[in-house]
Amino acid sequence: MTRKRRRMWIVLLCGLGLGTAAALTLTAFEDSIVFFHSPSDLAEKQVPPGRNIRIGGLVEAGSVSRATDGDRMQTAFRVTDGAASLRVTYRGILPDLFREGQGVVAEGALAPDGSFRASTVLARHDETYMPPEVADALKRAGHWQPGEPPPPAREWNTLQPASAGADTRRATN
Repeated sequence: MTRKRRRMWIVLLCGLGLGTAAALTLTAFEDSIVFFHSPSDLAEKQVPPGRNIRIGGLVEAGSVSRATDGDRMQTAFRVTDGAASLRVTYRGILPDLFREGQGVVAEGALAPDGSFRASTVLARHDETYMPPEVADALKRAGHWQPGEPPPPAREWNTLQPASAGADTRRATN
């Protein structure tokens, strides 16, 4: 065997070993990878119940209801991206900034009845911050164009999807 051929076999074996290591690493992380979905995405896709996912959007006005289950607070609310909404239930204490009309990202799993059971709820932390996932969902739904400033939080629950032929620019306050 010539030196050139031996070198080629060494490079091929190293590439095979590196590919195998990458495949094993990705397989090991498969259960802990969490994907973000908007309520519209969940309406279109068939996400199996029990799979750990993240949803994001805006808390619908008038949808928050609280109850006490023993010593734990149970909260139910609806998350919307303007086109679709999803019922979310959460047991525990919500972040201080959680309220109707605010952006929220919840991690948990879909229940067999179609609702979402959250294990973690994250709320935005100031007036100018919007989670990137929520911003992307608003852009896809036609509520926010990249060249415009983001819509004020007080208007998020009242936004209507832009029609295909209409001018998508909004007047800002």
